[in-house]
Amino acid sequence: MTLLRGFGASMLTRSWDNRCNIYSSLLLNQMRFISRAKEKELLKKYEQTLRGKVIAIRREDQSVWERRAPLAPSNVRRLVRAGVKVIVQPSNRRAYPAKSYLAAGASVQEDISSASVIFGVKQVPIDQLIPNKTYCFFSHTIKAQESNMPMLDAILDKNIRLLDYEKLTDDNGQRLVAFGKYAGVAGMVNILHGLGLRLLALGHHTPFMHIGPAHNYRDSGTARQAIRDAGYEIALGAMPKSIGPLTFVFTGSGNVSQGGQEVFQELPHEYVPPEMIRKVAEHGDTTKIYACEVRRRHHLERKEGGGFDPEEYDQHPERYISTFSKKIAPYASVIINGIYWAVDSPKLLTIPDAKNLLRPAYTPWLPISVGAPALPHRMLAICDISADPGGSIEFMNECTTIDTPFCLYDADRNKDTKSFKGPGVLVCSIDNMPTQLPRESTDFFGDLLFPFALDIVKSDAKKPLEEVSFTPAVHGAIIASNGELTPNFQYIQDLRSQNCRSRHKDNGHESKSRTALVLGAGYVSAPLVEYLHRDENLRIIVGSQLKDEADALANRYSGVEPVFIDVLEKPEALDDVVEAADVVVSLLPYTLHHLVAESCIRAKKHLVTASYLNDKVKALHDEAEMAGVTILNEVGLDPGIDHLLALELFDDVRQAGGRIESFVSWCGGLPAPECSCNPLRYKFSWSPRGVLLNTLSPAKYFHAGQVVEISGGGDLMSSVQQLDFLPGFALEGFPNRDSTMYKDLYGIQHANTVLRGTLRFQGYSDTVQGLQLLGLIDPNPHPALHPNGPDITWRAMVCNLLGLASDDIFYENLKQKLAERLNSEQRAMAIEELGLLKEDLVMKLNTPLDTLSHFLSKKLVFGPNERDLIILRHEVSIRWPDNRIEERAVNMVTYGDVKGHSAMATTVGYPAAIATKMILDGEIQQRGMVLPFAPDIYRPMLARLRAEGLDSFETSKWL
Repeated sequence: MTLLRGFGASMLTRSWDNRCNIYSSLLLNQMRFISRAKEKELLKKYEQTLRGKVIAIRREDQSVWERRAPLAPSNVRRLVRAGVKVIVQPSNRRAYPAKSYLAAGASVQEDISSASVIFGVKQVPIDQLIPNKTYCFFSHTIKAQESNMPMLDAILDKNIRLLDYEKLTDDNGQRLVAFGKYAGVAGMVNILHGLGLRLLALGHHTPFMHIGPAHNYRDSGTARQAIRDAGYEIALGAMPKSIGPLTFVFTGSGNVSQGGQEVFQELPHEYVPPEMIRKVAEHGDTTKIYACEVRRRHHLERKEGGGFDPEEYDQHPERYISTFSKKIAPYASVIINGIYWAVDSPKLLTIPDAKNLLRPAYTPWLPISVGAPALPHRMLAICDISADPGGSIEFMNECTTIDTPFCLYDADRNKDTKSFKGPGVLVCSIDNMPTQLPRESTDFFGDLLFPFALDIVKSDAKKPLEEVSFTPAVHGAIIASNGELTPNFQYIQDLRSQNCRSRHKDNGHESKSRTALVLGAGYVSAPLVEYLHRDENLRIIVGSQLKDEADALANRYSGVEPVFIDVLEKPEALDDVVEAADVVVSLLPYTLHHLVAESCIRAKKHLVTASYLNDKVKALHDEAEMAGVTILNEVGLDPGIDHLLALELFDDVRQAGGRIESFVSWCGGLPAPECSCNPLRYKFSWSPRGVLLNTLSPAKYFHAGQVVEISGGGDLMSSVQQLDFLPGFALEGFPNRDSTMYKDLYGIQHANTVLRGTLRFQGYSDTVQGLQLLGLIDPNPHPALHPNGPDITWRAMVCNLLGLASDDIFYENLKQKLAERLNSEQRAMAIEELGLLKEDLVMKLNTPLDTLSHFLSKKLVFGPNERDLIILRHEVSIRWPDNRIEERAVNMVTYGDVKGHSAMATTVGYPAAIATKMILDGEIQQRGMVLPFAPDIYRPMLARLRAEGLDSFETSKWL
């Protein structure tokens, strides 16, 4: 008994402010009932207009679950007494049976055509709309909802006067007639039911298992008793300790929120202010549930600083940001969302927010007992009673139903599953929640509607609206009358026109809803286009300077549109095609990316590249941010997948308390060993010029705490290491660009060695050194290679580079002189095997580098039955808290498919395509120049790459 008395006392422990809120809510709910005196006053006022009027209550057919009615028998009784004839269309689903309405004085009959005003709850099928009538129901047309536009057209054609309950508002715009309270009541019952099932799927039996869905109960009272019973068990310590303290966050303080809170208070609970929610989440008591009511002032802040101003916010919501995802949501177990969200208002939770909040994380405040599974993250469930897809809870894209009330949202995949098991957060967002408690909802709604119904009854749709004197609230809720939209709702037609333009091309054919522009149709574009092409609602345009390549892609993937684009020569054409896109993917040479970025910023379109973020593009950060444009770089292979795998490893190590002491990374695109029979041990799966030019680059890295610098011009090939981490491959590696910046970019400031390098098969660097010494990788113009000069053979070109006066020299003597210049007979032999001593004519491209690149692009090309290979390797030295050192390695080995995509194309194209889709789907919302270094970017990308078969494996040893 003492324990039970303690439970009762805990029910009363809440702040004074909260008690005031509850009492105010109860008072407001009671005020919906009209006093006898008020009723007599209203009936007397409308006495002359009510007598002889005929109204109807139609049956609900929008959903098999819809059992509500707009007016209860008690409301009908008062109308009948006032002289109104009420016809009720029969329905065996309606919560109140026909005999209840008959007892109230109504007529029950199928034909309702004699009524001048017809009341319903939800939308009316077009074929059942009767001309020249006044209809009252929730039409869901005020946002130009596409699915209901045919109904609105029929209403206009049939001269119907449409009144929408949602627009019955007071002078402040507050709704006067709604089911809100019982949406909150039913939503709360449902989410407690779902929470029990979700926790069970996670390995925990809890008292919530004994709570059923709202529609299983006769009324809210019996539902509350079940919740009260569960509460007793919780108060007696029945909640598993491994779950930790449960925290419920209620957003808003209106009818929806208060309805949910009234049910919640049947549990042993304690209210805390928002600033205390973290403390109770970490150190609270598991014999009670904590609650927090969050109002606008608690999480809305001005972008430019300053406190929350409700009047300014109502007028200019775009000036504010929400801190809900950072200050409150991380400590919430369950969120009950009951706020109204308007366009341009800050969202409570965005898609990127969900990725952070739903990450598996080390949570030290959760006491784990032996054999008890840990929760994957604190947030377990969301009941989005607002049921506004894409609204305040951005990742709630589609309402759930009473048939299937829950879905599990997986943030990494940005997908819903109809399951309780797996990664994610349970979401319940039923858009007709109150119909689960149909009698109470009908009573509640009918009492709110009754005083307005007295005014609505006098409506005659055949007469002009101007001839009827309605109260301001009723007049403001009339959407259509006399075949036209009323002045306050003319905007619906404008919205429809905008939607129509977005759905149709200029030629009148229906188009896809979003457009991706792919610039470049070369080596790596096919898998990118293939991945994007899986989205049937995505229009794809491929632009290329080589129209044949674009046409080939278009022929391969139906619906892809090829266009000719020359970024340098015709920038205005680039602007035109960028304007038509939602996102642009540039697979062009990195030297052109700043031009594409400038065009995207002008058009306010997003951009994705697989290349390094160069200085010219980086300088556009502020402009892109101001334009609200995302320019995402380095989402290919290297750079790209190498970043993702490294950051995942670093994050896991930090979460477990380790520290990175050393990081060495190798990556290379190679021919498969059986296809590497040439002096370079290499074949080109991307730009040969870029491959060769990279051998002249300078490099810088950390080794044993010291900065090591390699100058450009060829010294790089003298800094090669022999590598044996995969003993079956004869590999070598050399540093790649500036590795020192990655200490800060990767957050591994304590590392004393940081090196990112390029992989090749052994022999590559020696052959390249021979080409360098001969002068064939010189990027400067050479007189002998001027396009307008005399023809020259490769043998003559080599003689020219050797300084020989004539190429009329004995072949063996030429080879000997070549070996002397290159200090190696092996290098001379490599030059010969490459075919550079033959009498074949040279395709002159001004510089030795460009000329050789073109030659090798034809010479060292993959044959029809040859495949390539990608090898990526991260070697990380980790110091753990016990001072032990672990050497961990991440390895990715991927072969190309001779009947499909090359390994290089796949590992560059797929990550770029995945990043593109993430931007289109709102998963990446950071603006300006962005790198894929945030967990909400790299973790989902890795998950999706692994789903495509691009996986890695780890090895480990302890020193």
